[in-house]
Amino acid sequence: MKRVLVVDDDPTVSEVVAGYLDRAGFAVDVAADGPTAVAQAARRTPDLVVLDLMLPGMDGLEVCRRIRATGPLPVIMLTARGDEEDRILGLEVGADDYVTKPFSPRELVLRVESVLRRSGASTAARAGTARTWLRSGPLALDPTARRATRSGVELALTIREFDLLEFFIRHPGRATSREQLMQQVWGWEFGDLSTVTVHVRRLREKVENDPARPRLISTVWGVGYRFDPPGDQEAEAGDDR
Repeated sequence: MKRVLVVDDDPTVSEVVAGYLDRAGFAVDVAADGPTAVAQAARRTPDLVVLDLMLPGMDGLEVCRRIRATGPLPVIMLTARGDEEDRILGLEVGADDYVTKPFSPRELVLRVESVLRRSGASTAARAGTARTWLRSGPLALDPTARRATRSGVELALTIREFDLLEFFIRHPGRATSREQLMQQVWGWEFGDLSTVTVHVRRLREKVENDPARPRLISTVWGVGYRFDPPGDQEAEAGDDR
């Protein structure tokens, strides 16, 4: 049974969310403030955290930073704010998903299940012996163990960043819209497209030599993004000569 830690200072929200998660087959812990959430996560590590952005004692951004400092842990953020800057802040500290209040508890359960399915892939596959690495220039991905390296150095990727990089490496040279990425990587038919934008920006910061001038993950204006394998870039440079 997967364990979910629900962190919200509104007892009604916590009760409703916990009830829906319980009926969906999850074990649920509840915390009403930031320090309690950090302590509970340290005492009994959850499989996922549903985390409100506005909390007494310590805001959700700081809670997210602290609980993820000890290792990868899926986080879905909740907030009553609709401002795009707040959504981006949540994603930039490592949240894997973002739901704005008021929200449908059923939708939240689906988001929890989606994130856990992806994060659980590594655990389920570690027992296998056969490993197939995906490689593109200095980048290497092990989809089985969900490990990624750049020039042999381990990359600290969130669940969605890993999924996004895997998609790009599997589809080199293909221009893909943000809507298509949301469907293919997130598994959503609709959602806030700024989520895709922020994750692409964060991924560039980890895989590009110069994130301000990306060469691996290019923006295709009016379309979306394209992954250009390093070998292709060298060939193009050669053609120019």
